[in-house]
Amino acid sequence: MQLDEQTIAVIRDAQSKSIQAKQLVPHQLDLIYKNNWFNIWVPKEYKGLGLSLIDGFKLIKNLACWDGGFAWTVTLCSGANMFAGFINPSLAKEVFINPKVCFGGSGRANGKAIFDGEKYHLTGVWQYATGAPHLTHFTLNAFIYDGEIQCVNEQGESVIYSFFVPKEHVLIHYDWDTFGLECTASHSFSLDNVAVDKAYAFELKPSERKVESTLYKIPFMTFAELTLLPNYLGMYKRFLDLVEKYFFDKSNNLDWAEKYSKTRFRQVDSYQQLAEKYEQKAEALIQELWNQVSEDAENISAELLTEIAKESRRMVREIREAVITLFPLVGISGAQKDNELNIVFRNIFTATQHSLLNLEG
Repeated sequence: MQLDEQTIAVIRDAQSKSIQAKQLVPHQLDLIYKNNWFNIWVPKEYKGLGLSLIDGFKLIKNLACWDGGFAWTVTLCSGANMFAGFINPSLAKEVFINPKVCFGGSGRANGKAIFDGEKYHLTGVWQYATGAPHLTHFTLNAFIYDGEIQCVNEQGESVIYSFFVPKEHVLIHYDWDTFGLECTASHSFSLDNVAVDKAYAFELKPSERKVESTLYKIPFMTFAELTLLPNYLGMYKRFLDLVEKYFFDKSNNLDWAEKYSKTRFRQVDSYQQLAEKYEQKAEALIQELWNQVSEDAENISAELLTEIAKESRRMVREIREAVITLFPLVGISGAQKDNELNIVFRNIFTATQHSLLNLEG
């Protein structure tokens, strides 16, 4: 999924503006709506792109190469819009008829959902709703209660359902103030005894899918790992390209070139070669997963799912370590906040704080 030069120009031109605004700006949102990027994973019958996992992976990676904050927002919002495949079909068609529909929210269970026989009454606070200012619906996971009694399953575990709630019922807490990924505007939000119809509750399990598509047969955790990973790969590619450019510029200084040129270029080249191997490995794992799910979704290899989890975390760890090694070599210019090297550095390090791929299992 290659991007044309005009699209890249729009993305790059808007980057600094969105950092200053601390949210996506109109030119970015217009580009997203024009290309339907919030609906990467939404079925075509709901007006989505209905991309395969490998095509969506490549698109996100390319977006992240040019603006990590922009790509992160597309990733998290399109990942939430993917819930279209798990909700009531008639309701999904009604919701997704809006070309600007955008889901987003929190994956961590919190708060209460008290069922009264007809509706769920939602109360609680949830963190990190990426794209909060432009969301049309907020998504959340909540503990289910029957009156004052918390529901548990046969194994004695808390019952948790996912919900999506129209934005007019949500209070946004403007508390996202990070040193990178500023434009993602991943604010907290809260609900206070908001009643929603039971059709707004769903379970993110392949067995609960409402759309027959290979994508919705993939375990959600694995889907999340393989859609977050291309953000790191794309940002890392851009970081290495910018470091290499810095070395080229420095090599005009004959004294620097004589002392450092060979070792510096050899060093960045070794990281670039390794980055290509990351991409090849990730794409191979995606293809293997897609083939298995297409053939027999009931018997996906547990070993493959474990390998995807471990490999994605290993790649992120090694990317972080490589950036730590290289960043001190780019001088004071790399410390300038408006320098793209600094922007990419900040984005990578803020992204590595996301709990999903932060630590190896």
